[in-house]
Parts: sequence; structure tokens; C-alpha cells
Amino acid sequence: MFQWRLPQAVCVLSVCVCLALAYEDDIEVNYADTYYNEITEGETPEPTPSPAPCSSPDLTKWDKMFLMLENSQMRENMLLQYADDIIKVEMGSLRSEMLRFVAQYGGSCGAAVETAGRRMTLQLEGRLRDTLDRFKAGDQTSAAGNSVGRSNHLEAMLQQLLSTARTQVSRLAKLETSCFSSPRAGTGTNTKTGFQLPTGGGAGLSEQEVTTRDAALDGVLAVLQGMKVELGEVLRSSRQRHLPAGCEMAVLFPMRSRRIYTAVIPDVPLSLSSFTVCMWVKPTTVSNKTVLFSYGNRRNPYEIQLLLSQTSALFTVGGEAHLVEGRGVVKPGQWIHLCGAWSSEQGLASLWADGKKVASTPGVAEGHVLPEGGSLQLGQERNGCCPTSSSSSMAGFEGGFDPKLAFAGKMTGVNMWDKVLSEEKISQLALQEGQGCEHRGSIVAWGVTEMVPHGGAQFIN
Repeated sequence: MFQWRLPQAVCVLSVCVCLALAYEDDIEVNYADTYYNEITEGETPEPTPSPAPCSSPDLTKWDKMFLMLENSQMRENMLLQYADDIIKVEMGSLRSEMLRFVAQYGGSCGAAVETAGRRMTLQLEGRLRDTLDRFKAGDQTSAAGNSVGRSNHLEAMLQQLLSTARTQVSRLAKLETSCFSSPRAGTGTNTKTGFQLPTGGGAGLSEQEVTTRDAALDGVLAVLQGMKVELGEVLRSSRQRHLPAGCEMAVLFPMRSRRIYTAVIPDVPLSLSSFTVCMWVKPTTVSNKTVLFSYGNRRNPYEIQLLLSQTSALFTVGGEAHLVEGRGVVKPGQWIHLCGAWSSEQGLASLWADGKKVASTPGVAEGHVLPEGGSLQLGQERNGCCPTSSSSSMAGFEGGFDPKLAFAGKMTGVNMWDKVLSEEKISQLALQEGQGCEHRGSIVAWGVTEMVPHGGAQFIN
């Protein structure tokens, strides 16, 4: 078989060689540039159109504005979200710090402040009760005319009580300061066992305990404020029971009666063309016409009158036709300082209450001169009967008085000058805590000029 295939292979190889020789003769190799294309003038090709690139249209100012608004809105939302996150984190941190503070100091300082407040309250209440009991006892004994020493002692006790209250308040403030500035603030220790910040729902329990202690402290503060008000009222009442302006005695008119009055006997005659009369009065009750100071003679019993009428003060010279009225200045049961001044040269009459001019009227008895030889009374007016001897004053003397005009209350610091005092001088005399009683008048001087009480009128200390 091998012999049969060998001739076949030789034949096939011969055929391939013949074909290769024939193909090599037909191909011509061209070594010129293959990329050169010669274009003649008559065959100019037309360019192929290509689509234009995509260009964005021009933006208007409104489009730009809307884009800016969108950008700003996005930035604002981002900032708000960031701020919200910060606030949440900070509030959580603050809450944890507050709870830790409560756990550290709520037990020791809160209990100490609460205990101190209770002790101070009990202490002050006890002293206040003791003082009020002594005040009531002094009030009962003052009716017998021995109230000066007890009143001074009472005032000293009240001042001591007020000083104690201020001291206790100062101690409480120091205690709070020491609690909140304790050096254990950073250690986290707590001296009171059992008061620790519980886990889970312990935050609400600690806040409740703090609220309870705050309420207790508020209660202590309210009690102290109430006691301060009570002390103020007691002090005002004590001042009302004391004599004003440094006066050491007063005339007491216990009731309204035709027999109760005080006669004043000046050392010099009252032939005056100007004067000023001042006094302190504390009326128990006031009627439509209550006489405080009255001077007159047989011809005119109403030469000088200083009167009260309900809540008004009245001042007249030469008769009721020349009336000066100050309204709303009188309060029964309270001391009031009254002054009446008059000058004949201009006929100007002025009325003063507690150092303030409340009324002034010109043309009052202008050119008039007060006559001498009249009678001067406190707490009553003589309306016709002017005795000239002491014997006549003992028999039928009360016939010239009217019980409806009588004064009931206390009177002190009665002075009269032969001139019109200045406004500054009258204001100094009207100081309740001053020393007005030391400035005595030239016509009537309180504590120097003779004054004779009649009926149930009496001098008290």
C-alpha cells in the first residue's frame, strides 16, 4: 500500500510547484505611495454634512435666581439638621450632668438646707410668740399710764428679733453657698448613703426629690417673708403707741365730755399780728366738728380754732367765715402733725399736715390783730362764758362747753410761735422719728408753759 501512495504524493507535489511558478509571473509589485489620491478639478466632491454638537441654551436671570434659591434651601436644611443634632446632643449631656449633680449634692446639701430652714422657722416663731405675748401684756398695763418703759423694752425686743431674722437669713445663704461650692464637686462622692442615682427610671425619682426640696425651701422663704411682714406691722403698731417726735409726755382725753379739756395759761399776752401753732394729735374718734385748739374772748370766742371734721383738718382766724380746709389728712387711731400759720399783713392762712402744706387761703382777717385777755383751751371751745376769776371757773364753768365738740384721744407737742415758721422748720417738726418736741414755741412751749387738765384729762408718759 505504501508503494501505491508514494507515486500519488509525488504527483501532487509536482502540481503545486507548477502552480506557484505560474502565479509569480502574473503579480507586479508596486512600490509607490498607496495613500496618494489625485483629485482633478472637475471632480470636486461635496462635503458630507455632520450634525452640530449639542449646546445648552442661555439661562435667564429668573432661572439663575431659582437655582440660587434651591441651593440656599438645601444649605439651610443641612444647617438646621446639623443644629438639631447639636442641640439634641448638648441637651442630653446637660441632662446627664444635672442628674449627676443631683445624685452628688441633692442628699447632703438639700437635707442640710431643709433642716436649717426648719430650725430657723421654729426658732423665729418661738421668739415671735414670746414677743407678741409680752406686747399684749404691755398693752394691758399701758392703760394704767406706765407704758413708756415697757414700750421701750418692747421696741428693743422687736429690734433684736428682726436682727435675729436677718442673721438666720445670712446663715442660710452661707449654707447654700458652701453646698454649691463644695470641693467634692468633681469627685462624685456623696456623704448621704442611700441617695444615689438609680438606673433606668431613677432620673424621674431624682427630679421628684429635687422638686420636693425646692418646695420645702420655698415654704421656708414664704414663712420668713410672712414673719417679716408681721414684724413690720408690730413695729408700726409699737411706733403708734410711742409718743412721736421725741416727746416724753402727752395729754390724754379719755372720752368726749363737756367736763374734759385742758386750759393753757401763756406767759405772754396773745396780742399778735402773726403766729404759727403746731401739735401732734391721735384722735380716737372724730365727729363733724372736733376742737383741738381754741382761743377767744367774750366778744369773739372763735379768734383762733384748729379743728377736725371726719377726715379733714380745719383752721380759722377771726371766725368761721375765714376757713382753711385740708381734706383727707386725718385717720383715727394714727398720729398726725398739724400746723396752722397766719399773717395779718397779707391775710395769708396756711394749713400743714405731716409737714406738707395741704391748704392756703389769702385774705383771711387781713389787718386784724388778735386781742389779748382771752382764754386758750385744748380739746374744747368756750362759746360764751369766759370767767375772770378762779372761783367762777369752779361754779358753772362747764356751761360754755359743748360735749359734741370735745376731743377724744391723745395730744402732745403743742407749741405756738409769734411768727410764721418756714416750710423747712415745719417739715422738721413733723418728723415722727425726729426730735420736734425739743423745739419749743415762744408763746406756748410744750413742757414749759402751764397747762391744767380738767375733768378726766391727764398727763401720761
